[in-house]
Amino acid sequence: MSESIFTKIINREIPAKIVFEDDDFIAINDIHPKAPVHVLIIPKKAYATLEEVDLADDHFHSKLLKTARLLAKQLNISDNYKLFMNVGRGVQDVHHLHLHLMGGYPGGKGHYNFSE
Repeated sequence: MSESIFTKIINREIPAKIVFEDDDFIAINDIHPKAPVHVLIIPKKAYATLEEVDLADDHFHSKLLKTARLLAKQLNISDNYKLFMNVGRGVQDVHHLHLHLMGGYPGGKGHYNFSE
């Protein structure tokens, strides 16, 4: 896999608004938000797509969701968010696995136009 924009952000070659970081993941504000709060949770290990992660890697899969839940709490949207992930080279704009955490919708009514 060639170096993605996310790898460059992880390596601090490109600036980004980092809202969370640990040994396994980094989370940044999306530069084109589709919700009042729109964060990308990105593994530091570069997988092009979710399908490259071994199904037996329970640590990765559980930590990804745990990180999303912890971030939702930290961002005060724990009762008002959705998770979204594009999977596969045909639908991903960036070929580095990432999970969208979107929330903070007024009145708790979130709308996302999946055709965008």
